[in-house]
Amino acid sequence: MAEAAPVYDVAIVGLGPTGATLANLLGAAGRSVLVIEKEEGIFPLPRAIHFDGEVLRIFQAAGLREQVLAISRPGTQGMHFVNGAGETMLIRGGSAALGPHGCANNYYFHQPQLEAVLREGLARFPQVRVLLRHELTAVAQDAEAATLSYRSAEDGTVHRARARYVVGCDGARSPIRQHIGSPMVDLGLRQPWLVFDVVLQQPVDLPDHTVQHCDPRRPMTYCNVVGARRRWEIMVLPDDDREAMVQPEALWKLVAPWVRPEQARLERAAIYTFHSVIAEGWRQGRLFLAGDACHQTPPFLGQGMCAGIRDASNLAWKLDAVLAGRAPQALLDTYESERKPHVRALIELAVRLGNIIQTTDPALAAERDARFRAGQPEVFELPPQLLGEGAFDPEAPGLAGRPFPQPRLQDGRLLDDLLGRRSAVIGRADALRAAAPATAQRWQRCDAIVIDRPDPQIDAWLQAHDARAVILRPDRYIVGVARSGPDLDRISQYLPVAP
Repeated sequence: MAEAAPVYDVAIVGLGPTGATLANLLGAAGRSVLVIEKEEGIFPLPRAIHFDGEVLRIFQAAGLREQVLAISRPGTQGMHFVNGAGETMLIRGGSAALGPHGCANNYYFHQPQLEAVLREGLARFPQVRVLLRHELTAVAQDAEAATLSYRSAEDGTVHRARARYVVGCDGARSPIRQHIGSPMVDLGLRQPWLVFDVVLQQPVDLPDHTVQHCDPRRPMTYCNVVGARRRWEIMVLPDDDREAMVQPEALWKLVAPWVRPEQARLERAAIYTFHSVIAEGWRQGRLFLAGDACHQTPPFLGQGMCAGIRDASNLAWKLDAVLAGRAPQALLDTYESERKPHVRALIELAVRLGNIIQTTDPALAAERDARFRAGQPEVFELPPQLLGEGAFDPEAPGLAGRPFPQPRLQDGRLLDDLLGRRSAVIGRADALRAAAPATAQRWQRCDAIVIDRPDPQIDAWLQAHDARAVILRPDRYIVGVARSGPDLDRISQYLPVAP
């Protein structure tokens, strides 16, 4: 008789940053997880180099804040868009000050170091099983679970496992997406760039901030990464010989105005095509997509990895709530509807910035420069972190569906360390007593933490928004704000509770 396949709460295909973050969040929630990864080790060369404050907050939720801070640096200087004449046209601000997430707004890092932190984090959870050098060969689902078949690269044997849910964090060529049949919609940018990474061997006078060189003769990006690491991204022009372009002699000529071969060690040079695509259909039954499997963005905002980690955070608490029986299956339908609009807004902004950067027609570049020259350099920020339609009050525009700030409390803790990965109802005692008994019961059923003596900083936030109470989801997005007892009753209905 064949041995029964083991059954997991969630199976994750792919152990890049998105998959590893999701596995950490689910592991911290006590969920049994199987991770299938076809490669043996961490890809040793740099890829993603930036994450934002909300992403650090997600790492904090996974219990890895200090470990991540130890291998990253805050992006204090921002990003400058400079034309061919050296004039600054556009600035994305940077700051070392604490932002709304209880940390700096931007960080730079070396991806192999981050992936090592995430993988080491998984060792905390005995119920999380990681299979390296195993490749998914088939997946099928039924009313109870999904069945995965996967092959060992070591001996070629094929194994089977069952999982209540499967998440494909398996990259741009995602086999899970291919199985689901989700089409990719192109949002208009497809351009090859040369990515050139070096490690400085001696001090070099280079900017601390990121520079987008919007020079029509050869658009480039320069990044101060972390430590001695520096990156240039160089647009590939139609007449370029791509094979010759990645040879050391040609590479050093391209960056000769800034660095010489004796000053830095070449770590990587490769040509990539920057894409702007988003999938239609991030879920089919028990199968989900996350990260590059369902969206890819040009790197001009440094948001590709960030978007995948936001996917992991949104999906983790919903899977946990459904698996625990605290929420209905329908909650999982809000994953794509909430995440997709923000991802699309990020991609569209990256495409718009790409159009500014990638202008190679001298006449169009001159028109662009004249428009910017007519005023001061514009300072821009990312699109607001606003969810699409989902599990929050749609009648509170401007607040509901956005992240709640994370202050440091009077006792020294950050807010999320007090709340944990639970829903939260926060307000003064008299405000919370105004809720109906059935509402209080609903809070209990969804395992919400109820705080009736809010910290002064939270109390000040409530007063500033003319609110008596606020309800937060486990991912720290605002469900709604209440100004009366009936308000609190109505808003609490958006806390998902199983029937």
